[in-house]
Amino acid sequence: MKRQQWFNGPLAIMLVLTAGCDDKTTRPPAPRYVLSATALTESASGLSLAGTVQPRFTSPLSFQTGGRIISRHVEIGDAVVTGQVLAQLDPLALAFSVQSAQASVQESLATLRTARLTAKRQRTLAVEQLASMEERDVAEQALATAKEAVREAQARLLKATEQMKDADLKAPFNGVITSVSLESGQTVSAGQTVLQLADLDLRDAVFDVPEEQLTKLRLGQQFVVTLQMDPSVKWTGELREISPATDTVTRLRRVKIALRDAPASLRIGAVVTLVSSVFPPETGHTIFIPSTAILERQNASFVWVIDPSSMTVELRKIQVVVSPQKERVQVVSGLMEGENVVTAGVNSLQPGQKIRMQRTSVL
Repeated sequence: MKRQQWFNGPLAIMLVLTAGCDDKTTRPPAPRYVLSATALTESASGLSLAGTVQPRFTSPLSFQTGGRIISRHVEIGDAVVTGQVLAQLDPLALAFSVQSAQASVQESLATLRTARLTAKRQRTLAVEQLASMEERDVAEQALATAKEAVREAQARLLKATEQMKDADLKAPFNGVITSVSLESGQTVSAGQTVLQLADLDLRDAVFDVPEEQLTKLRLGQQFVVTLQMDPSVKWTGELREISPATDTVTRLRRVKIALRDAPASLRIGAVVTLVSSVFPPETGHTIFIPSTAILERQNASFVWVIDPSSMTVELRKIQVVVSPQKERVQVVSGLMEGENVVTAGVNSLQPGQKIRMQRTSVL
Protein backbone atom coordinates (compact mmCIF):
# COMPACT_ATOMS: atom_id res chain seq x y z
CA MET A 1 0.00 0.00 0.00
CA LYS A 2 2.78 2.45 0.83
CA ARG A 3 4.64 1.51 -2.34
CA GLN A 4 1.59 2.40 -4.46
CA GLN A 5 1.35 5.84 -2.82
CA TRP A 6 5.05 6.45 -3.47
CA PHE A 7 4.55 5.76 -7.18
CA ASN A 8 1.49 7.99 -7.51
CA GLY A 9 3.22 10.97 -5.87
CA PRO A 10 5.94 11.60 -8.53
CA LEU A 11 3.45 10.87 -11.30
CA ALA A 12 1.17 13.57 -10.06
CA ILE A 13 4.01 16.04 -9.87
CA MET A 14 5.03 15.28 -13.47
CA LEU A 15 1.48 15.79 -14.67
CA VAL A 16 1.31 19.16 -12.93
CA LEU A 17 4.61 20.28 -14.48
CA THR A 18 3.52 19.12 -17.92
CA ALA A 19 0.29 21.06 -17.62
CA GLY A 20 2.25 24.11 -16.57
CA CYS A 21 4.47 23.83 -19.65
CA ASP A 22 1.42 23.66 -21.91
CA ASP A 23 0.08 26.88 -20.38
CA LYS A 24 3.36 28.67 -21.16
CA THR A 25 3.42 27.58 -24.79
CA THR A 26 -0.07 28.86 -25.45
CA ARG A 27 0.46 32.18 -23.65
CA PRO A 28 0.68 35.11 -26.13
CA PRO A 29 4.03 36.93 -26.33
CA ALA A 30 4.50 39.92 -24.10
CA PRO A 31 4.00 43.33 -25.70
CA ARG A 32 7.18 44.82 -27.12
CA TYR A 33 8.47 48.11 -25.75
CA VAL A 34 9.07 50.69 -28.49
CA LEU A 35 10.09 54.32 -28.82
CA SER A 36 7.60 56.53 -30.58
CA ALA A 37 7.08 60.09 -31.76
CA THR A 38 4.02 62.18 -32.49
CA ALA A 39 3.58 63.61 -35.98
CA LEU A 40 3.26 67.37 -35.65
CA THR A 41 2.70 70.17 -38.14
CA GLU A 42 4.53 73.42 -38.58
CA SER A 43 3.12 76.54 -40.17
CA ALA A 44 5.09 77.59 -43.20
CA SER A 45 4.84 80.41 -45.71
CA GLY A 46 6.61 78.21 -48.24
CA LEU A 47 8.38 74.94 -48.75
CA SER A 48 11.92 74.99 -47.37
CA LEU A 49 14.50 72.96 -49.28
CA ALA A 50 18.12 72.18 -48.52
CA GLY A 51 20.70 71.95 -51.28
CA THR A 52 24.36 72.45 -52.04
CA VAL A 53 26.49 74.82 -54.08
CA GLN A 54 28.02 72.99 -57.02
CA PRO A 55 30.27 74.06 -59.91
CA ARG A 56 28.62 74.38 -63.28
CA PHE A 57 31.69 73.10 -65.09
CA THR A 58 34.28 70.58 -63.92
CA SER A 59 37.29 69.73 -66.06
CA PRO A 60 39.37 66.53 -65.78
CA LEU A 61 43.10 67.28 -65.98
CA SER A 62 45.63 64.83 -67.39
CA PHE A 63 49.16 64.68 -68.76
CA GLN A 64 49.54 64.53 -72.54
CA THR A 65 52.30 61.96 -72.16
CA GLY A 66 52.87 59.00 -69.90
CA GLY A 67 55.41 58.77 -67.12
CA ARG A 68 55.99 58.60 -63.39
CA ILE A 69 54.60 61.39 -61.21
CA ILE A 70 57.40 62.84 -59.09
CA SER A 71 55.42 65.61 -57.37
CA ARG A 72 51.86 66.86 -56.80
CA HIS A 73 51.50 70.37 -55.42
CA VAL A 74 47.76 70.59 -54.67
CA GLU A 75 45.15 68.90 -52.49
CA ILE A 76 41.37 68.69 -52.63
CA GLY A 77 39.87 72.11 -51.90
CA ASP A 78 42.93 74.13 -52.98
CA ALA A 79 42.22 77.21 -55.11
CA VAL A 80 44.49 77.54 -58.16
CA VAL A 81 45.10 80.17 -60.84
CA THR A 82 45.64 79.89 -64.57
CA GLY A 83 49.10 78.56 -65.43
CA GLN A 84 49.89 77.26 -61.94
CA VAL A 85 51.88 74.00 -61.93
CA LEU A 86 49.76 71.33 -60.26
CA ALA A 87 51.83 68.15 -60.79
CA GLN A 88 55.04 67.07 -62.53
CA LEU A 89 56.32 63.98 -64.33
CA ASP A 90 59.83 62.59 -64.06
CA PRO A 91 61.70 64.54 -66.82
CA LEU A 92 64.58 62.06 -67.16
CA ALA A 93 62.85 59.67 -69.56
CA LEU A 94 61.47 62.60 -71.55
CA ALA A 95 64.95 64.12 -71.79
CA PHE A 96 66.29 60.84 -73.19
CA SER A 97 63.54 60.91 -75.82
CA VAL A 98 64.60 64.42 -76.85
CA GLN A 99 68.26 63.38 -77.11
CA SER A 100 67.34 60.31 -79.17
CA ALA A 101 65.22 62.43 -81.50
CA GLN A 102 68.05 64.94 -81.93
CA ALA A 103 70.45 62.13 -82.85
CA SER A 104 67.95 60.81 -85.40
CA VAL A 105 67.75 64.25 -86.98
CA GLN A 106 71.52 64.51 -87.28
CA GLU A 107 71.74 61.02 -88.78
CA SER A 108 68.99 61.73 -91.31
CA LEU A 109 70.67 65.02 -92.32
CA ALA A 110 73.95 63.21 -92.95
CA THR A 111 72.12 60.63 -95.07
CA LEU A 112 70.45 63.46 -96.99
CA ARG A 113 73.78 65.13 -97.77
CA THR A 114 75.13 61.86 -99.14
CA ALA A 115 71.97 61.27 -101.19
CA ARG A 116 72.22 64.77 -102.72
CA LEU A 117 75.84 64.26 -103.75
CA THR A 118 75.02 60.86 -105.23
CA ALA A 119 72.02 62.19 -107.14
CA LYS A 120 74.06 65.16 -108.50
CA ARG A 121 76.81 62.84 -109.70
CA GLN A 122 74.37 60.45 -111.36
CA ARG A 123 72.70 63.32 -113.21
CA THR A 124 76.08 64.48 -114.57
CA LEU A 125 77.06 60.98 -115.59
CA ALA A 126 73.69 60.42 -117.25
CA VAL A 127 74.09 63.60 -119.32
CA GLU A 128 77.54 62.46 -120.44
CA GLN A 129 76.07 59.01 -121.08
CA LEU A 130 78.50 57.47 -118.59
CA ALA A 131 75.67 56.13 -116.43
CA SER A 132 72.35 54.60 -117.29
CA MET A 133 69.00 56.28 -116.73
CA GLU A 134 68.10 53.54 -114.29
CA GLU A 135 71.07 54.42 -112.04
CA ARG A 136 70.06 58.07 -112.13
CA ASP A 137 66.48 57.18 -111.18
CA VAL A 138 67.70 55.06 -108.26
CA ALA A 139 69.77 57.98 -106.97
CA GLU A 140 66.81 60.35 -107.30
CA GLN A 141 64.62 57.93 -105.38
CA ALA A 142 67.22 57.63 -102.61
CA LEU A 143 67.33 61.44 -102.39
CA ALA A 144 63.53 61.67 -102.00
CA THR A 145 63.63 58.98 -99.32
CA ALA A 146 66.36 60.84 -97.43
CA LYS A 147 64.35 64.09 -97.52
CA GLU A 148 61.30 62.28 -96.10
CA ALA A 149 63.42 60.70 -93.36
CA VAL A 150 64.64 64.16 -92.33
CA ARG A 151 61.05 65.45 -92.10
CA GLU A 152 60.03 62.45 -89.97
CA ALA A 153 63.03 62.85 -87.65
CA GLN A 154 62.32 66.56 -87.22
CA ALA A 155 58.66 65.79 -86.41
CA ARG A 156 59.75 63.26 -83.76
CA LEU A 157 62.10 65.85 -82.28
CA LEU A 158 59.29 68.42 -82.17
CA LYS A 159 56.98 65.91 -80.47
CA ALA A 160 59.62 64.92 -77.91
CA THR A 161 60.28 68.59 -77.17
CA GLU A 162 56.57 69.25 -76.66
CA GLN A 163 56.29 66.21 -74.39
CA MET A 164 59.15 67.62 -72.36
CA LYS A 165 57.05 70.74 -71.82
CA ASP A 166 54.05 68.56 -70.91
CA ALA A 167 55.95 67.19 -67.91
CA ASP A 168 54.33 70.07 -65.98
CA LEU A 169 50.55 69.79 -65.51
CA LYS A 170 49.21 73.36 -65.36
CA ALA A 171 45.82 74.79 -64.48
CA PRO A 172 43.94 75.89 -67.63
CA PHE A 173 41.75 78.35 -65.68
CA ASN A 174 41.08 79.71 -62.20
CA GLY A 175 39.27 77.19 -60.04
CA VAL A 176 39.36 74.78 -57.12
CA ILE A 177 40.55 71.18 -56.99
CA THR A 178 37.60 68.86 -56.37
CA SER A 179 39.20 65.44 -56.89
CA VAL A 180 42.65 63.80 -56.78
CA SER A 181 43.07 60.45 -58.58
CA LEU A 182 46.81 59.71 -58.40
CA GLU A 183 49.65 60.25 -55.95
CA SER A 184 53.38 60.93 -56.29
CA GLY A 185 55.35 57.88 -57.37
CA GLN A 186 52.54 56.36 -59.44
CA THR A 187 52.86 55.81 -63.19
CA VAL A 188 50.30 57.53 -65.37
CA SER A 189 49.42 56.98 -69.01
CA ALA A 190 48.69 59.72 -71.51
CA GLY A 191 45.17 61.09 -71.04
CA GLN A 192 44.58 59.43 -67.65
CA THR A 193 42.75 61.76 -65.25
CA VAL A 194 44.96 63.02 -62.44
CA LEU A 195 42.90 65.91 -61.01
CA GLN A 196 39.44 67.45 -61.30
CA LEU A 197 39.27 71.24 -61.53
CA ALA A 198 36.01 73.12 -60.95
CA ASP A 199 35.33 76.59 -62.32
CA LEU A 200 34.74 79.03 -59.43
CA ASP A 201 33.24 81.77 -61.58
CA LEU A 202 30.14 79.75 -62.51
CA ARG A 203 28.30 78.17 -59.57
CA ASP A 204 24.80 76.73 -59.10
CA ALA A 205 22.64 76.11 -56.06
CA VAL A 206 21.29 72.59 -56.62
CA PHE A 207 18.03 71.41 -54.99
CA ASP A 208 15.75 68.36 -55.22
CA VAL A 209 12.12 69.47 -55.53
CA PRO A 210 8.96 67.33 -55.08
CA GLU A 211 7.58 66.36 -58.45
CA GLU A 212 4.13 67.75 -57.73
CA GLN A 213 5.59 71.23 -57.14
CA LEU A 214 7.27 71.53 -60.54
CA THR A 215 4.20 73.00 -62.23
CA LYS A 216 4.81 76.19 -60.24
CA LEU A 217 8.38 76.60 -61.48
CA ARG A 218 9.49 78.46 -64.59
CA LEU A 219 12.95 78.97 -66.02
CA GLY A 220 14.22 82.45 -65.25
CA GLN A 221 12.37 82.78 -61.92
CA GLN A 222 14.27 84.56 -59.15
CA PHE A 223 14.95 82.79 -55.83
CA VAL A 224 16.75 83.80 -52.65
CA VAL A 225 19.35 81.33 -51.42
CA THR A 226 20.70 81.51 -47.86
CA LEU A 227 23.79 79.90 -46.36
CA GLN A 228 22.57 77.34 -43.80
CA MET A 229 25.44 77.88 -41.35
CA ASP A 230 25.02 81.66 -41.55
CA PRO A 231 21.49 82.72 -42.63
CA SER A 232 22.64 86.33 -42.89
CA VAL A 233 24.46 85.38 -46.09
CA LYS A 234 21.84 85.60 -48.85
CA TRP A 235 22.02 85.74 -52.61
CA THR A 236 19.44 86.00 -55.38
CA GLY A 237 19.74 83.47 -58.19
CA GLU A 238 17.89 82.59 -61.36
CA LEU A 239 16.39 79.20 -62.11
CA ARG A 240 18.32 77.99 -65.18
CA GLU A 241 17.67 74.23 -65.35
CA ILE A 242 15.00 71.66 -64.38
CA SER A 243 16.01 68.03 -64.71
CA PRO A 244 13.81 66.15 -67.20
CA ALA A 245 14.07 62.90 -65.21
CA THR A 246 12.58 62.05 -61.80
CA ASP A 247 14.57 60.07 -59.25
CA THR A 248 12.92 56.64 -59.04
CA VAL A 249 13.56 56.35 -55.29
CA THR A 250 12.86 59.81 -53.87
CA ARG A 251 10.41 60.95 -56.60
CA LEU A 252 12.24 64.28 -56.66
CA ARG A 253 13.45 66.38 -59.60
CA ARG A 254 16.72 68.29 -59.55
CA VAL A 255 16.73 72.03 -60.22
CA LYS A 256 19.70 74.37 -60.59
CA ILE A 257 19.74 78.05 -59.67
CA ALA A 258 22.52 80.14 -61.18
CA LEU A 259 24.49 82.16 -58.61
CA ARG A 260 26.03 84.94 -60.66
CA ASP A 261 28.88 86.86 -59.00
CA ALA A 262 28.09 85.15 -55.68
CA PRO A 263 30.26 85.92 -52.63
CA ALA A 264 33.15 83.63 -51.70
CA SER A 265 31.23 82.41 -48.62
CA LEU A 266 28.89 80.51 -50.98
CA ARG A 267 31.76 78.15 -51.73
CA ILE A 268 31.47 74.86 -53.57
CA GLY A 269 29.97 72.20 -51.32
CA ALA A 270 28.32 74.68 -48.95
CA VAL A 271 24.83 73.71 -47.71
CA VAL A 272 22.22 76.30 -48.63
CA THR A 273 18.50 76.72 -48.01
CA LEU A 274 15.82 77.78 -50.45
CA VAL A 275 12.54 79.18 -49.08
CA SER A 276 9.94 80.39 -51.53
CA SER A 277 6.21 81.03 -51.62
CA VAL A 278 6.22 79.88 -55.23
CA PHE A 279 5.49 76.33 -54.06
CA PRO A 280 3.74 76.46 -50.65
CA PRO A 281 2.40 73.28 -48.98
CA GLU A 282 -1.12 72.35 -49.99
CA THR A 283 -2.65 72.80 -46.52
CA GLY A 284 -0.46 75.63 -45.33
CA HIS A 285 1.06 73.28 -42.72
CA THR A 286 3.83 70.73 -42.98
CA ILE A 287 3.97 67.39 -41.11
CA PHE A 288 7.37 66.25 -39.82
CA ILE A 289 8.49 62.96 -38.26
CA PRO A 290 11.93 61.64 -37.21
CA SER A 291 13.94 60.12 -40.06
CA THR A 292 14.50 56.98 -37.93
CA ALA A 293 10.79 56.17 -38.25
CA ILE A 294 11.09 55.58 -42.00
CA LEU A 295 11.14 51.98 -43.25
CA GLU A 296 12.30 51.64 -46.87
CA ARG A 297 10.88 48.72 -48.87
CA GLN A 298 10.86 48.30 -52.65
CA ASN A 299 11.70 51.95 -53.33
CA ALA A 300 8.82 53.14 -51.12
CA SER A 301 8.61 54.68 -47.65
CA PHE A 302 6.56 53.21 -44.78
CA VAL A 303 6.00 53.89 -41.07
CA TRP A 304 4.60 51.83 -38.20
CA VAL A 305 1.52 53.73 -36.96
CA ILE A 306 0.42 52.97 -33.40
CA ASP A 307 -3.26 52.25 -32.74
CA PRO A 308 -3.84 53.76 -29.26
CA SER A 309 -6.98 51.71 -28.59
CA SER A 310 -5.49 48.25 -29.22
CA MET A 311 -1.81 49.20 -28.74
CA THR A 312 -0.85 47.45 -31.95
CA VAL A 313 1.13 48.65 -34.96
CA GLU A 314 0.00 49.08 -38.55
CA LEU A 315 2.38 49.38 -41.53
CA ARG A 316 1.38 52.39 -43.62
CA LYS A 317 2.85 53.75 -46.86
CA ILE A 318 3.69 57.45 -46.89
CA GLN A 319 5.28 59.94 -49.25
CA VAL A 320 8.14 62.04 -47.95
CA VAL A 321 10.57 64.71 -49.09
CA VAL A 322 13.96 65.58 -47.69
CA SER A 323 13.95 68.21 -44.94
CA PRO A 324 16.81 70.71 -44.39
CA GLN A 325 17.33 69.00 -41.01
CA LYS A 326 18.80 65.51 -41.45
CA GLU A 327 17.19 64.17 -38.29
CA ARG A 328 13.65 64.56 -39.63
CA VAL A 329 11.67 64.27 -42.86
CA GLN A 330 8.63 66.01 -44.25
CA VAL A 331 5.54 63.88 -44.86
CA VAL A 332 3.61 64.84 -47.97
CA SER A 333 0.82 62.25 -47.64
CA GLY A 334 -0.23 59.15 -45.68
CA LEU A 335 -0.03 60.53 -42.13
CA MET A 336 -2.17 62.87 -40.04
CA GLU A 337 -1.21 65.28 -37.32
CA GLY A 338 -1.19 63.74 -33.85
CA GLU A 339 -0.66 60.13 -34.94
CA ASN A 340 2.12 58.23 -33.16
CA VAL A 341 4.78 56.36 -35.12
CA VAL A 342 7.49 53.94 -34.00
CA THR A 343 10.98 55.50 -34.17
CA ALA A 344 13.27 52.58 -33.22
CA GLY A 345 13.47 48.95 -34.37
CA VAL A 346 11.23 49.50 -37.37
CA ASN A 347 12.82 46.58 -39.26
CA SER A 348 11.78 43.94 -36.72
CA LEU A 349 8.05 44.64 -36.19
CA GLN A 350 5.10 42.72 -37.61
CA PRO A 351 1.63 44.03 -38.57
CA GLY A 352 -0.76 43.77 -35.62
CA GLN A 353 2.04 43.21 -33.11
CA LYS A 354 1.29 44.28 -29.53
CA ILE A 355 3.52 47.08 -28.22
CA ARG A 356 4.02 49.30 -25.22
CA MET A 357 5.26 52.85 -25.69
CA GLN A 358 8.41 53.22 -23.64
CA ARG A 359 8.82 56.89 -24.48
CA THR A 360 7.03 59.36 -26.77
CA SER A 361 8.84 62.38 -28.10
CA VAL A 362 7.79 65.41 -30.05
CA LEU A 363 9.75 67.31 -32.67
